[in-house]
Amino acid sequence: MTYIHQTIDDLKQTSPAQCEFYQAVEEVLESLEPLLETSGRYQQQAIIQRMVEPERQIMFRVPWMDDQGQIHVNKGYRVEFNSALGPYKGGLRFHPSVNASIIKFLGFEQIFKNALTGLPIGGGKGGANFDPAGRSDAEIMRFCQSYMTELYRHIGPATDVPAGDIGVGAREIGYLFGQYKRLTGRYEGVLTGKSLLWGGSLVRKEATGYGAVYFAETMLEARGDSLKGKKCLVSGAGNVATYAIEKLYQLGAVPVSCSDSRGTLYHDKGIDLALLKQLKEVERRSLLDYLQTHGDAQYIPRSDDPQDGHAVWRFKADAAFPCATQNELSGADAQALLANGCQLVSEGANMPSTQAAVNAFIDARIAYGPGKAANAGGVATSQLEMAQNASMQSWSFEQVDELLKGIMKNIYVTASQTAEQFGQPGNLVLGANIAGFKRVAEAMIEQGAV
Repeated sequence: MTYIHQTIDDLKQTSPAQCEFYQAVEEVLESLEPLLETSGRYQQQAIIQRMVEPERQIMFRVPWMDDQGQIHVNKGYRVEFNSALGPYKGGLRFHPSVNASIIKFLGFEQIFKNALTGLPIGGGKGGANFDPAGRSDAEIMRFCQSYMTELYRHIGPATDVPAGDIGVGAREIGYLFGQYKRLTGRYEGVLTGKSLLWGGSLVRKEATGYGAVYFAETMLEARGDSLKGKKCLVSGAGNVATYAIEKLYQLGAVPVSCSDSRGTLYHDKGIDLALLKQLKEVERRSLLDYLQTHGDAQYIPRSDDPQDGHAVWRFKADAAFPCATQNELSGADAQALLANGCQLVSEGANMPSTQAAVNAFIDARIAYGPGKAANAGGVATSQLEMAQNASMQSWSFEQVDELLKGIMKNIYVTASQTAEQFGQPGNLVLGANIAGFKRVAEAMIEQGAV
């Protein structure tokens, strides 16, 4: 049994029943074989065994009171995975699907994503199995305050700087920051994704979606092409999807779909961005209500039968941007995309494609940007927010956007050059994994066995 497979088997024994975490680890480690064949120093230093185990795992109860006076208890997490390159950095996810496996998969991916940015940030992730949907502002505030009452002792601007993720936007960040300030008496850049009124950064809300599109445009430029005129499928209807759609329009593409937990919206003329923002950011309504304004659009309710696949990937298009959640794009979905002429996939979500889908994209040699590279724009802009907080400055939208664009281009160049170096040109999965791993591994070796 190889060193890599022995490590994976050992991990399954010490961290049982964590399928999403295993999937993320296997995807990264198996692509490292060409690197490990060139040197035994990573094995001698037990780098992989050290990297797959978090430096710290924090789990805690989160009791809170609803508006009727009923007490509820949720489970909270913060996994501080690796600090070799800087303070732990990664979002907080509030969603009923959250468990230890999902938080660890997200945290593990965050190590390499953050390393690829070239910025001084380590990898971490956190959250809770709390569902903000249908809850009042007061209930969400009480939950956030209870969550931070435990978390505050583990974080700090030079230690661990959480951000938002699914279910955690500017409202939740505000409640979390207010409680942190109350408990510590300190006003400091301990969270990113803050309101512009009190230390937030322009472009932070847009960054992950914008970044995925910038990455796509860079992939196409390397092939002598561009997004202009391309018909694009987008999944999701949160910040990532919304601002991917916005940037696609700005670059001359035509985004024709989005989706939410209830179904898929397809509008061949192009998604009405202003209406999408009104429905999702202001009124928090279903995409089904889009049809009240645009009767020529289609809405396909979500099927509970996995054999039906995901409707959002079954339309003819030139490019696809999975921006919803993990494992939303299956092997069958990938084959449908390829059969419909899709030549580019840029992942705005974390691990949205199953391994079967990833293999299909690599085998087809399309332009494929894996999440740890293509969606790194969010965390990159979070670090730019940290820099602004530390220097007591506020940068313009154009300044931050230009920095973001440059970071995404550099990530592509790094991953592309690494893939070529190891004999697999165009395989950005291999290139991103090896490049991110090498940067973290070398830092760990230089810092000693800690």
